[in-house]
Amino acid sequence: MIPEFIDIHAHVNFAVFNNEAEEIIKKTLDENVWLINVGSQKATSWRAVFLAEKYPQGVYASIGHHPIHSCSSSTDDEDEDEVNKSQEENPNDFDIDYYRHLAKSKKVVSIGECGLDYFHLKNDEDKKEQRKIFIEQLELAQENKLPIMLHIREAFDDALAILKDFKGLKVNVHFFSGDWLIARTFLDLGHTLSFTGVITFTSQYDEIIKNCPLDRIMSETDCPYVSPEPYRNKRNEPLNVRLVAERIAYLRPEPKKEVLKALVDNAIRTFNFV
Repeated sequence: MIPEFIDIHAHVNFAVFNNEAEEIIKKTLDENVWLINVGSQKATSWRAVFLAEKYPQGVYASIGHHPIHSCSSSTDDEDEDEVNKSQEENPNDFDIDYYRHLAKSKKVVSIGECGLDYFHLKNDEDKKEQRKIFIEQLELAQENKLPIMLHIREAFDDALAILKDFKGLKVNVHFFSGDWLIARTFLDLGHTLSFTGVITFTSQYDEIIKNCPLDRIMSETDCPYVSPEPYRNKRNEPLNVRLVAERIAYLRPEPKKEVLKALVDNAIRTFNFV
């Protein structure tokens, strides 16, 4: 069965959803929407796989170590609720063998979210550590023939410099936040871009969405964050990916039906769902 929409980047595996995760997933699947739950460290990556393996189709996992957990000075308050307190885990501990083991699951469709995030960093040593951990995850993706779910914030030049050494690796730039020049650079390398509910309340990315090749664009929620209009300031959920997809279709020159189909086809091709 082909879904109507695919949320390629959700966090129903985060602690904020713990008591409702399976109810939300069931509701999402009942509406013919598929999703990828994305891990950001060991506990949330494990939970993404655990949830995905409960369903024969439509729920998938991405596993990885988010750059904000790569060094002690790198923190982000909005992600605090993701840490499963029942897991005795220091989120800054990186263990490539743990992710290598998780990657054996057939429901794992990408590595990440991983990448570079310099927004909170205080020194060059922290940047060096982020780059080291990012490269290890790129190598893991190559080893398992999986795409990368890329998180990038205030570090586009460094990320691009690293990615140029990984030719042939499929990369999706999650929650794309750059300008058209940066977008075109990623596109020229053969990569894809995905957009969140932010595009429903700002026109900042309209030109990028209009100009991006139709076969290189996807929709996501990044739930529980960045709810689209008219749900701003409320907890986001995977079903809201429909609003993101419809906004993309509105901005594109092609017929709406063609655009919505392309968003689904692009996700299926990129992540090779089984």
